[in-house]
Amino acid sequence: MIETFLRAPRGAGETVADAIRAAGVVSIVVATIGWGVVEFAVFALTLLGLLLPRMLGSRPAFDILAGLTLLIAAWSSVLEFYTTIPGWDLLIHFVANGVIAAMAALVLEKTGILDIARGSRHTRAASIIVVTALGLAFGVVWEIAEWLGHNLVDSRIFVGYDDTIGDLVAGGLGALVSGVALPAIRAGDRSVDATRRATSSAG
Repeated sequence: MIETFLRAPRGAGETVADAIRAAGVVSIVVATIGWGVVEFAVFALTLLGLLLPRMLGSRPAFDILAGLTLLIAAWSSVLEFYTTIPGWDLLIHFVANGVIAAMAALVLEKTGILDIARGSRHTRAASIIVVTALGLAFGVVWEIAEWLGHNLVDSRIFVGYDDTIGDLVAGGLGALVSGVALPAIRAGDRSVDATRRATSSAG
Protein backbone atom coordinates (compact mmCIF):
# COMPACT_ATOMS: atom_id res chain seq x y z
CA MET A 1 0.00 0.00 0.00
CA ILE A 2 2.86 2.39 0.75
CA GLU A 3 4.43 1.68 -2.64
CA THR A 4 1.09 2.35 -4.33
CA PHE A 5 0.69 5.60 -2.41
CA LEU A 6 4.15 6.87 -3.40
CA ARG A 7 4.01 6.14 -7.11
CA ALA A 8 3.43 9.01 -9.56
CA PRO A 9 -0.14 9.62 -10.80
CA ARG A 10 -1.07 7.95 -14.09
CA GLY A 11 -3.56 9.82 -16.23
CA ALA A 12 -5.84 12.79 -15.77
CA GLY A 13 -8.14 11.05 -13.28
CA GLU A 14 -5.39 10.28 -10.78
CA THR A 15 -3.99 13.79 -11.20
CA VAL A 16 -7.39 15.30 -10.36
CA ALA A 17 -7.69 13.01 -7.33
CA ASP A 18 -4.25 14.12 -6.11
CA ALA A 19 -5.28 17.76 -6.58
CA ILE A 20 -8.26 17.12 -4.30
CA ARG A 21 -5.88 15.70 -1.71
CA ALA A 22 -3.77 18.85 -2.01
CA ALA A 23 -6.95 20.87 -1.44
CA GLY A 24 -7.44 18.87 1.74
CA VAL A 25 -4.01 19.94 2.99
CA VAL A 26 -4.79 23.58 2.18
CA SER A 27 -8.14 23.22 3.91
CA ILE A 28 -6.46 22.18 7.17
CA VAL A 29 -4.42 25.40 7.17
CA VAL A 30 -7.33 27.64 6.17
CA ALA A 31 -9.80 26.08 8.63
CA THR A 32 -7.33 26.19 11.52
CA ILE A 33 -6.44 29.84 10.95
CA GLY A 34 -10.00 30.91 10.21
CA TRP A 35 -11.94 28.86 12.74
CA GLY A 36 -9.77 27.06 15.31
CA VAL A 37 -8.57 23.80 16.83
CA VAL A 38 -11.85 21.89 16.45
CA GLU A 39 -11.85 22.53 12.71
CA PHE A 40 -8.21 21.42 12.55
CA ALA A 41 -9.26 18.08 14.04
CA VAL A 42 -12.14 17.77 11.54
CA PHE A 43 -9.85 18.28 8.54
CA ALA A 44 -7.05 16.15 9.95
CA LEU A 45 -9.48 13.20 10.06
CA THR A 46 -10.73 14.15 6.60
CA LEU A 47 -7.19 14.08 5.23
CA LEU A 48 -6.76 10.51 6.45
CA GLY A 49 -9.83 9.59 4.44
CA LEU A 50 -8.46 11.42 1.40
CA LEU A 51 -5.21 9.46 1.53
CA LEU A 52 -6.78 6.01 1.83
CA PRO A 53 -8.07 5.61 -1.77
CA ARG A 54 -4.58 6.49 -3.03
CA MET A 55 -3.05 3.83 -0.81
CA LEU A 56 -5.61 1.26 -1.96
CA GLY A 57 -5.02 2.02 -5.64
CA SER A 58 -8.72 2.78 -6.16
CA ARG A 59 -9.97 3.61 -9.64
CA PRO A 60 -9.81 7.38 -10.28
CA ALA A 61 -13.58 7.85 -10.49
CA PHE A 62 -14.07 6.44 -6.99
CA ASP A 63 -11.00 8.29 -5.68
CA ILE A 64 -12.40 11.60 -6.95
CA LEU A 65 -15.89 10.86 -5.60
CA ALA A 66 -14.49 9.93 -2.19
CA GLY A 67 -12.25 12.99 -2.03
CA LEU A 68 -14.94 15.46 -3.01
CA THR A 69 -17.47 13.85 -0.67
CA LEU A 70 -15.19 13.99 2.37
CA LEU A 71 -14.05 17.56 1.65
CA ILE A 72 -17.63 18.75 1.16
CA ALA A 73 -18.71 16.95 4.33
CA ALA A 74 -15.94 18.61 6.35
CA TRP A 75 -16.56 22.12 4.98
CA SER A 76 -20.30 21.63 5.48
CA SER A 77 -19.60 21.13 9.18
CA VAL A 78 -17.37 24.19 9.41
CA LEU A 79 -19.78 26.40 7.47
CA GLU A 80 -22.83 24.98 9.30
CA PHE A 81 -24.58 23.81 6.14
CA TYR A 82 -26.08 20.89 8.07
CA THR A 83 -28.29 23.21 10.08
CA THR A 84 -28.95 25.87 7.44
CA ILE A 85 -29.68 23.82 4.28
CA PRO A 86 -32.75 21.54 4.55
CA GLY A 87 -31.98 17.91 3.69
CA TRP A 88 -28.24 18.54 3.31
CA ASP A 89 -27.41 16.47 6.39
CA LEU A 90 -29.25 13.41 5.03
CA LEU A 91 -27.64 13.74 1.59
CA ILE A 92 -24.13 13.92 3.02
CA HIS A 93 -24.77 10.97 5.33
CA PHE A 94 -26.06 8.93 2.38
CA VAL A 95 -23.05 9.61 0.17
CA ALA A 96 -20.33 9.79 2.82
CA ASN A 97 -21.35 6.63 4.65
CA GLY A 98 -21.46 4.82 1.33
CA VAL A 99 -17.97 6.00 0.42
CA ILE A 100 -16.54 5.18 3.85
CA ALA A 101 -18.15 1.73 3.90
CA ALA A 102 -16.70 0.97 0.45
CA MET A 103 -13.21 2.05 1.55
CA ALA A 104 -13.48 -0.05 4.71
CA ALA A 105 -14.51 -3.08 2.65
CA LEU A 106 -11.56 -2.60 0.28
CA VAL A 107 -9.20 -2.43 3.27
CA LEU A 108 -10.71 -5.64 4.63
CA GLU A 109 -10.21 -7.31 1.26
CA LYS A 110 -6.60 -6.12 1.01
CA THR A 111 -5.94 -7.67 4.42
CA GLY A 112 -7.66 -10.92 3.43
CA ILE A 113 -10.56 -10.55 5.88
CA LEU A 114 -13.30 -10.05 3.27
CA ASP A 115 -13.65 -11.72 -0.14
CA ILE A 116 -15.57 -9.53 -2.58
CA ALA A 117 -16.48 -12.23 -5.04
CA ARG A 118 -18.48 -11.67 -8.19
CA GLY A 119 -19.15 -15.24 -9.23
CA SER A 120 -21.11 -16.60 -6.28
CA ARG A 121 -24.56 -15.15 -5.66
CA HIS A 122 -24.46 -16.15 -1.99
CA THR A 123 -21.00 -14.67 -1.44
CA ARG A 124 -22.06 -11.45 -3.17
CA ALA A 125 -25.11 -11.23 -0.92
CA ALA A 126 -22.92 -11.74 2.14
CA SER A 127 -20.58 -8.98 0.93
CA ILE A 128 -23.50 -6.57 0.51
CA ILE A 129 -24.64 -7.34 4.05
CA VAL A 130 -21.13 -6.79 5.42
CA VAL A 131 -20.69 -3.46 3.61
CA THR A 132 -24.12 -2.28 4.78
CA ALA A 133 -23.22 -3.24 8.35
CA LEU A 134 -19.95 -1.34 8.05
CA GLY A 135 -21.82 1.75 6.92
CA LEU A 136 -24.28 1.49 9.79
CA ALA A 137 -21.41 1.04 12.25
CA PHE A 138 -19.62 4.13 10.96
CA GLY A 139 -22.92 5.98 11.13
CA VAL A 140 -23.22 5.11 14.83
CA VAL A 141 -19.65 6.32 15.46
CA TRP A 142 -20.49 9.54 13.59
CA GLU A 143 -23.55 10.15 15.76
CA ILE A 144 -21.61 9.43 18.95
CA ALA A 145 -18.98 11.93 17.84
CA GLU A 146 -21.69 14.53 17.24
CA TRP A 147 -23.15 13.90 20.70
CA LEU A 148 -19.74 14.20 22.34
CA GLY A 149 -19.04 17.35 20.37
CA HIS A 150 -22.35 18.86 21.44
CA ASN A 151 -21.82 18.08 25.12
CA LEU A 152 -18.07 18.55 25.47
CA VAL A 153 -16.97 20.96 22.76
CA ASP A 154 -19.64 23.19 21.24
CA SER A 155 -23.36 23.20 22.07
CA ARG A 156 -24.07 24.59 18.59
CA ILE A 157 -23.47 21.11 17.16
CA PHE A 158 -27.01 19.93 16.53
CA VAL A 159 -28.15 16.62 17.96
CA GLY A 160 -31.61 15.14 18.43
CA TYR A 161 -33.50 11.85 18.27
CA ASP A 162 -35.14 12.44 14.88
CA ASP A 163 -31.88 13.78 13.46
CA THR A 164 -29.93 10.75 14.67
CA ILE A 165 -32.39 8.18 13.33
CA GLY A 166 -32.67 9.98 9.99
CA ASP A 167 -28.89 10.13 9.65
CA LEU A 168 -28.51 6.43 10.44
CA VAL A 169 -31.16 5.44 7.90
CA ALA A 170 -29.63 7.63 5.19
CA GLY A 171 -26.15 6.31 5.94
CA GLY A 172 -27.33 2.71 5.92
CA LEU A 173 -29.00 3.17 2.52
CA GLY A 174 -25.81 4.73 1.15
CA ALA A 175 -23.79 1.78 2.41
CA LEU A 176 -26.28 -0.63 0.83
CA VAL A 177 -25.77 1.06 -2.54
CA SER A 178 -22.01 0.81 -2.07
CA GLY A 179 -22.30 -2.87 -1.28
CA VAL A 180 -24.14 -3.47 -4.55
CA ALA A 181 -21.64 -1.35 -6.51
CA LEU A 182 -18.52 -2.71 -4.80
CA PRO A 183 -17.48 -5.21 -7.52
CA ALA A 184 -17.37 -2.34 -10.04
CA ILE A 185 -15.31 -0.23 -7.64
CA ARG A 186 -12.99 -3.16 -6.98
CA ALA A 187 -12.58 -3.86 -10.70
CA GLY A 188 -10.58 -0.66 -11.07
CA ASP A 189 -7.79 -1.77 -8.72
CA ARG A 190 -4.71 0.24 -9.80
CA SER A 191 -2.44 -0.75 -6.93
CA VAL A 192 1.15 -1.78 -7.58
CA ASP A 193 0.34 -5.37 -6.56
CA ALA A 194 -2.58 -5.55 -9.00
CA THR A 195 -0.41 -4.20 -11.81
CA ARG A 196 2.25 -6.80 -11.10
CA ARG A 197 -0.33 -9.60 -11.09
CA ALA A 198 -1.72 -8.41 -14.43
CA THR A 199 1.74 -8.19 -15.95
CA SER A 200 2.64 -11.64 -14.65
CA SER A 201 -0.57 -13.13 -16.07
CA ALA A 202 0.02 -11.49 -19.44
CA GLY A 203 3.54 -12.89 -19.50
